[in-house]
Amino acid sequence: MGVKDMPGVLPDSGRSAHSYSENGSTVVSFRGEIDLATAPAVRLHIDAATALPGARLIVDLRPAEFIDCAALSVLCRASRRLRDRQGAMVLVCAWSWHLRLLQAAGLGDCFRVAASMEDAHVLVRE
Repeated sequence: MGVKDMPGVLPDSGRSAHSYSENGSTVVSFRGEIDLATAPAVRLHIDAATALPGARLIVDLRPAEFIDCAALSVLCRASRRLRDRQGAMVLVCAWSWHLRLLQAAGLGDCFRVAASMEDAHVLVRE
């Protein structure tokens, strides 16, 4: 199943995932609450985006209203997967709570973070 085949709506209608290609990278954008209930669907999007060697992934967290440890686990797995396959990943985090969550979980140095999509496109190519 490719990125284009991924369902857009997660189990709760207020939560969605959307994957698309932009400037040679795959962008996965999440809206609403990304938690234990939605992690399996989130993982499908992320796994499809990280399947190929050298993949470049931008995860847009700006529309996310809540992220729990299940979502962080999916992001950590994606980061390791891309590192092993010579790929790259950048998180777009425009809200201070995104950064506080990463720091509180001890993941502040584990991800490359950008405040905008423009910055993310630059970072994912470095």
